[in-house]
Amino acid sequence: MRVLAAILAGLLLAGPAQAAEPVDLELVLAVDSSASVDYTEFNLQLQGLTLAFEDEELANAIAAGPLGAIAVTLVEWSSAERQEVSIPWTVIRNADDARAFAAEISAAPRQVITGATSISASVLYSAAMFDANGFEGTRKVIDLSGDGYNNQGPALAVARDLVLERGITINAVAIENQVPGLGDYFEESLIGGFGAFMIRASDYEDYIGQIRRKLLREIQPVPIS
Repeated sequence: MRVLAAILAGLLLAGPAQAAEPVDLELVLAVDSSASVDYTEFNLQLQGLTLAFEDEELANAIAAGPLGAIAVTLVEWSSAERQEVSIPWTVIRNADDARAFAAEISAAPRQVITGATSISASVLYSAAMFDANGFEGTRKVIDLSGDGYNNQGPALAVARDLVLERGITINAVAIENQVPGLGDYFEESLIGGFGAFMIRASDYEDYIGQIRRKLLREIQPVPIS
């Protein structure tokens, strides 16, 4: 009886579980911070993301969603054991929220410096970030940017399939400054899920414009053919 009373008391103290906040999209932005990315190139990735979230069109796209909100987080990645959360999960509902998130991106220091290119470990790490994050998105998407082939960790196609089994979509930006045709590899072995797509950037300067296009497409509801 004492044990049962203790359990019931604990349940009463704990109270009801907090419901997850509904959003149109849960989005992990995973940026390449491996050895192939120098400081200038890394900062161009942040610049592209900053400018995208400062853009009024992007804020309008978020507000126009059925729920009018997205949750987004920023992750740096390189080797199989090297991933860091740069900005934790943040809700964006309007232009003020988007600009505040842009300011956080602009001020974010680089946390992962050098390392191999484990895209596979990155998508597995990113997929785990959706667990118990406090949100319930209509869609869950990993948006990965990279400039090279997977060269460490699990086979990329295997990791990709594990992520897709969870109903998570993987989109990508292939930055082809060092590896022409990288987009073909991303198309075959990385992207997948409902409405998945890949875009190419010829270099990190081109990435700045391409990531804005990509985010606008990502935020809007996926057309059903």
